[in-house]
Amino acid sequence: MSQSQDSLHEKLLEKLQAVKSEESETDWLRDLVEWLYQEMMEMEFADQLGAGHYERTATRQGYRNGYRERQLNTRVGTLSLRVPRDREGKFSTQLFERCQRSEKALILALQEAYVAGVSTRKVSRITEKLCGTEFSKDQVSRMAQALDGQLDQWRQRRLEKDYPYLIADARYEHVREDGHVMSEGVLTVEGINEQGYREVIAVAVAPGEDKSSWGEILRGLIERGLEPSKVACITSDDHLGLRNALQRYFPHAAWQRCQTHYQRNAKNKVPRRDRTEVHAQLRDVFAAVDYKEARRRAEQMIEQWSSRVPTFAEWLDETIGQPLSVFQLPKGHRLRLRTTNNLEKYHQEVKRRTRVVRIFPNRRSCLRLVSALAMEQSEEWLTGPRYLTMAQTETVEQPKKERVLQSAA
Repeated sequence: MSQSQDSLHEKLLEKLQAVKSEESETDWLRDLVEWLYQEMMEMEFADQLGAGHYERTATRQGYRNGYRERQLNTRVGTLSLRVPRDREGKFSTQLFERCQRSEKALILALQEAYVAGVSTRKVSRITEKLCGTEFSKDQVSRMAQALDGQLDQWRQRRLEKDYPYLIADARYEHVREDGHVMSEGVLTVEGINEQGYREVIAVAVAPGEDKSSWGEILRGLIERGLEPSKVACITSDDHLGLRNALQRYFPHAAWQRCQTHYQRNAKNKVPRRDRTEVHAQLRDVFAAVDYKEARRRAEQMIEQWSSRVPTFAEWLDETIGQPLSVFQLPKGHRLRLRTTNNLEKYHQEVKRRTRVVRIFPNRRSCLRLVSALAMEQSEEWLTGPRYLTMAQTETVEQPKKERVLQSAA
């Protein structure tokens, strides 16, 4: 831990002790968050200047020039902060932008519902709790324009890197359209780039998961710079619209059917009493050391079920190759590309945030929030640990075209 982190830790302990000993009726959580934000800004400012208060050092890059007042609306209320200034006016804290992007989107979704007259008492209470203040319709409009411009630019950014692996998935949100509440799909594509880092490379809100909706997203990826021939494998569930779109725009990439979804589909094709056995057998197939062994175990399974549940055995024989495409990839990559679980985990976080809104007042409002969350998640992934060691991609087999087409048929 650095000296500045040690200092912040000590100050935080002192602040917590002071809060604990206070008997006033002030909002202690808001005060604590306000103090913490202020300290973090001071640390960021000192790092940029290369010197603390009254510190003499050869690495100093500038000098302090007072503060300017700034209010920050958060879920614990409105924080009154003092932003440090340097003489040359170069300092610009990243704290506000990163912390408020998804906050703005969530607040806007609630406020639009309120302004449009479709809110409930619960939404109104949540809005006040989130914002810590009231917003007029004009204020909401200005916030929306500023945030939408930033999010539109992020969604349309050029894709300068190669993405050997893609993972595609969708979830659904309730959106009000033309006076009716509709179930709209939030379609997301995660890319793993050539350095092994994840990022959300596409997010959209569409009426559903048909071929045209997914096709528009995939075509957009190509128009933004994604080279289809550089994509080795795409993991998704067995949605027909998505599969048809993949076949059209990425015909040479291997398609890996999510093994988790496959197991769920398989259990629905046998009597309830047999589901535990089927689940265990498929886990054994997927745990094989290589494709040859996986096929051997699958053939045994098919033979066993051909007399017990012939329709299930026939389905298994026709489809078992789809969740085994991952065996074409380097061994160190298979575990994380065999399912869509990591993208679904992110979608659970999206659900945690969107369920506060319950019903979005329009599609644009929904897109705003999910885009802000996707942008935030991408930044976290790109600055976090490497997801895959991509040096192994040199050993990836070129998937046979007939196998890919058969999987997507």
